[in-house]
Amino acid sequence: MKKMKTKFSVLFAGIFAIALMAFIPKSTYQDPWPVPDTYKNKVNPLKGNAESLVTGKTLYNQHCKSCHGTKGKGDGPKASQLDTECGDFTKASFQSQTDGSLYYKTEKGRKDMPSYKTKIPAANDMWAVVNYMRTLK
Repeated sequence: MKKMKTKFSVLFAGIFAIALMAFIPKSTYQDPWPVPDTYKNKVNPLKGNAESLVTGKTLYNQHCKSCHGTKGKGDGPKASQLDTECGDFTKASFQSQTDGSLYYKTEKGRKDMPSYKTKIPAANDMWAVVNYMRTLK
């Protein structure tokens, strides 16, 4: 009888832990996303002028909006299907990153975030997307 109680307790604890994990917000268990210094210190060669922002917005709408949302809040229609949080581009923690860091993350990707190196192959177009992300404060 004692063995059965122990097995039941272990089983109940396991089910409880799994259920608890289902309700923990994604952001509480996100891994840090380290950026190499060579990227972190890269300077954006494009000014955030009207032409760059139009290019960046067009590319953002084509490639990013479905997950990151129209206003960059991480609430796009595909966001809920992801295992990782999209991130909120309007937050100070996002906006405080260097342009080089944003370029790196967009180019390389990780987990649910795909690499855009082949989808946006022109470096200036990638920088234009970074410029546009800066407007989503």
